[in-house]
Amino acid sequence: MQNKHIGSDFDEFLREEDIYEEAKDIAIKRVIAYQLELEMKAQKITKTKMAEMMNTSRAVVNRLLNPDNTSLTLNTLELATKVLGKKLNISIT
Repeated sequence: MQNKHIGSDFDEFLREEDIYEEAKDIAIKRVIAYQLELEMKAQKITKTKMAEMMNTSRAVVNRLLNPDNTSLTLNTLELATKVLGKKLNISIT
């Protein structure tokens, strides 16, 4: 039996399985969490210190850095990048 996915790309497969948007959202959040974590390490900022800088709780920072949590607001993401001296860049393409 011929595999119907041979020759197709992964995005096409995810769309056929009706999970493309969910997978894309998770991937984006994982990249953001990873980038924030790297910047915090580079600046030697702990989660506790990050929470203080953001004027929030450590639980919020834990959610921010949790790659599986996709329920963050743009305000939280923007604040996190701002206190690290960075800018959040979002575009529609």
